[in-house]
Amino acid sequence: MANVVVVGAQWGDEGKGKIVDWLSEQADIVVRFQGGHNAGHTLVVGNNVYKLSLLPSGVVRPNTLGVIGNGVVLDPYALVSEIERITGQGVQVSRENLRIADNATLILSLHRELDALREDGAPGTKIGTTKRGIGPAYEDKVGRRAIRLMDLSEPDALGAKIERLLAHHNALRRGFGLPEIAEAAIHDELTGIADKVLPYQDTVWRLLDEARRGGKRILFEGAQGALLDVDHGTYPFVTSSNTVAGQAATGSGLGPGAVGYVLGIAKAYTTRVGEGPFPTELHDEIGQRIGERGHEFGTVTGRKRRCGWFDACLVRQTVRTSGIDGIALTKLDVLDGFEEIRICTGYDLDGQRLDHLPASQGAQQRAVPVYETFKGWDGTTGGARSWADLPAQAVKYVRRIEELIGAPVALLSTSPERDDTILMHNPFED
Repeated sequence: MANVVVVGAQWGDEGKGKIVDWLSEQADIVVRFQGGHNAGHTLVVGNNVYKLSLLPSGVVRPNTLGVIGNGVVLDPYALVSEIERITGQGVQVSRENLRIADNATLILSLHRELDALREDGAPGTKIGTTKRGIGPAYEDKVGRRAIRLMDLSEPDALGAKIERLLAHHNALRRGFGLPEIAEAAIHDELTGIADKVLPYQDTVWRLLDEARRGGKRILFEGAQGALLDVDHGTYPFVTSSNTVAGQAATGSGLGPGAVGYVLGIAKAYTTRVGEGPFPTELHDEIGQRIGERGHEFGTVTGRKRRCGWFDACLVRQTVRTSGIDGIALTKLDVLDGFEEIRICTGYDLDGQRLDHLPASQGAQQRAVPVYETFKGWDGTTGGARSWADLPAQAVKYVRRIEELIGAPVALLSTSPERDDTILMHNPFED
């Protein structure tokens, strides 16, 4: 029996929600280990549809514990709002089904404001953030001046910590020509929410270690995608945290040996939200058709996603940087009816053939994809639940992806419905 880590193998929005929904039925604990409320996913449990961006998906399932790990940056007001929303849908959230790491960093209003100032500021610096304060909160964490959840339980010491934080932020605000923030304003902001979030506080590393030793099944739920990793992604057009599978250990407090099976999620094509390089992006009617058929709009932001062909080079990089054991390939049905389908197998960079995307921003912009072309398939893959239900050309396409990325397809999703899944290998049974 293995624990399972789910990570996006592209730039996010790969359909992790459906896969996590299916896996969470088998899990005792579901852990968020990085990011914040800047990425969302949709879960379907019975007749209910839940849209979550911060809460672990285990919270909406009976007898499953949801855990927010120390690697997450937590907006306490966003958390309470999300809890209230799903409470209105009939889900009771309590300490019985939600715990939060006491050392998780908090996102404050000043982080959101700074995020927006930078994103809307100087020309040429736009990254494509959600302006929710994620990046600035991580900066304060690394700068050793962050306010953490546990600090709310020590009101006598909170003032000094806020003053230390404001020494940095007020200097930035002076540079932007903005008025300084008073310590009392942040103090009121935090004390006004403390009673609603402190009941979930726990020593998460110890909780998870005891669960692991007790034979509990743990599902680590990644947000975004590995190509947005601050180290291994298309820097600087990345998020502010590590999104590769190794972060599951760091962001939860467990050792690397507890991670278990790594399941990467990838679409049968490629999408990206926001700025940054995208070698296989399609600017023609084919790209528009993929976007329309795949309903490619963000769960949290509603932004239209950029669309392109499957990039085997990028997914192969992710397989290696995350140690992916198997892939869940999603949205195969979106490609039904195309006369030709392409897969990127390499890049041409200034006359040189490459099998990976370079780390240099300039080189990424100059890389030209090299394609392998496939004949499309007649009929539909939508709703298929076995290999026998798939057109022969669709099977050929999936098998070629396996060869190119160096990892097997463990699950194949053929529609948004959770039961329309072809299972080759159950990650929890590894």
